[in-house]
Amino acid sequence: MRILDRYVVKNFLIGYVIAFCVLIGLRIITDLFVNLDEFTEHAGLETKAVLKNVLLFYCYNCTLYFRDFAGMITAVAAAFSFGKMVRSNELVAVMASGISLKRVIAPIVFLALLLTGLLVIDQELIIPKLADKLVRSHDDLPGQESYDVRFIGDGNGSLICAQRFDVETRTLVKPMILLRKEIASRPRTWEVSGRLTADEAVYNKETGRWDLYSRDPNSGERLPNGIHYERSTMKEEAIASYRSDLTARDIPVRRKSEHKALLSMRELSALAAQKTQIRGMAQLSSQKHFRITDPIINLAMLMVSLPILVCRDPKSMKSAVMISFAITGACFITTFVCRIFATEVVFDKVVPALWAWLPVFIFMPIAFIELDSMKT
Repeated sequence: MRILDRYVVKNFLIGYVIAFCVLIGLRIITDLFVNLDEFTEHAGLETKAVLKNVLLFYCYNCTLYFRDFAGMITAVAAAFSFGKMVRSNELVAVMASGISLKRVIAPIVFLALLLTGLLVIDQELIIPKLADKLVRSHDDLPGQESYDVRFIGDGNGSLICAQRFDVETRTLVKPMILLRKEIASRPRTWEVSGRLTADEAVYNKETGRWDLYSRDPNSGERLPNGIHYERSTMKEEAIASYRSDLTARDIPVRRKSEHKALLSMRELSALAAQKTQIRGMAQLSSQKHFRITDPIINLAMLMVSLPILVCRDPKSMKSAVMISFAITGACFITTFVCRIFATEVVFDKVVPALWAWLPVFIFMPIAFIELDSMKT
């Protein structure tokens, strides 16, 4: 590696650390300012416990903040590093030595590719493992959360609902499981074949089954059985457990459609294989395509910004930074709008793939045009 490359890399990494701390820090401070009262709702908690809860909450959520701001952080870091070099007239000296400006930005593009890999690791490996912790609200205490469960589908085609799910005990309270089978003549159309009911269902990690229990109405004692009703025979029978690929850890994540963004590509593909309703399939398809396009969009934002930032006149640096941030913001907003329309009916069609790739089709050509027209 040349001395110049090391110098550019050093400036960029310093700028990246500063941009990361500033943007993520602002995101945390803003959220904490708005939701501080929710952290202190539990009157019985000591100050130490509240601070620990706040610290854990934002440590986990930093993985989400990095995913959302990764492209912006890279663009700000590039502006910081090149702003320093332009202010000191270093780019003029570099060009006078016969080195192309395209060669100067090469180390930053290479680092951006590596950081994009870090983004992929964050999205596909780290966030899915922390998904059950990332769905907590500000007033939830770790391990003591409870959620309502409304018709969550599993790999068997069944729908699971319950009055409440307690995370600490891994227990569904008053569960009802609708057993379904797909109608052969009508794809993605299901009919109910039976149901399972119980007073409680406790997830057994060793067997991978939900153990069903009923309560004795007189003594309140918990008895190890539930009730299986078969629609075809109109009969009921006792059943001890139910096997499902839906685990206790999955329920907090799967209960709301917006939480699908916390799943990995493999988990999204597994959900798609369950052949859910059309809108659910559109959401899954949107998430899968945006997983591919998000890193590309982040690179496009940087490649659009770099030719503008590499200017030789310190007086024009302010306008270059403003133009760079304007284009980056436009890309950010365009992507956000495309996410909204990806699952909506537009012109009588739902085309999530088109909306996911639209920012790439818009900004990648602009990036290549900017690079090609860059004065070297």
